[in-house]
Amino acid sequence: MKRLRFVLPLVLFALLAVFLWRGLALDPRAVASPLIGRPAPAFTLPRLDDASQTLRRDDLHGRVWVLNVWASWCVECLREHALLVEFSRMNGAPLIGLNYKDRRSEALAWLGRHGNPYQASLFDADGRVGIDFGVYGVPETFVIDREGRVRFKHVGPLTAELLRTRIVPLLKELDV
Repeated sequence: MKRLRFVLPLVLFALLAVFLWRGLALDPRAVASPLIGRPAPAFTLPRLDDASQTLRRDDLHGRVWVLNVWASWCVECLREHALLVEFSRMNGAPLIGLNYKDRRSEALAWLGRHGNPYQASLFDADGRVGIDFGVYGVPETFVIDREGRVRFKHVGPLTAELLRTRIVPLLKELDV
């Protein structure tokens, strides 16, 4: 009986250590999205640069497009921004920005300082469209196909390797 008192805590500790080790091996950016393969959420939002103009999800139907969720207050957004500028010059798919929970004036000033890679950037002041897309935080990037289905989601800043190995091949597969 005394032996069981010592063995049981040791076994429980070993089991806990195995679960912790497995959890640490997971990629925190690999967040599964229930939207993959499903229609992108419907939206109608004003453009960041001109509040009198709106863009709807359905305006992009029939085209493959990339949605990048960003904000002027986001440090990681600045980290990926130069890459987005380069990507928008070299790629055929429209890059649409979703300015998330930001101030219009600050977002416009930020794009003025760092360059504007977006064909259009939409102003999501209260974050409702971001929530519909399941945004955990900014930046996040989605690829949407011609039928309006979400085909890819990435949480966190884009990297050159991710663009080269995942996004560009997916865009080619979708015939951009």
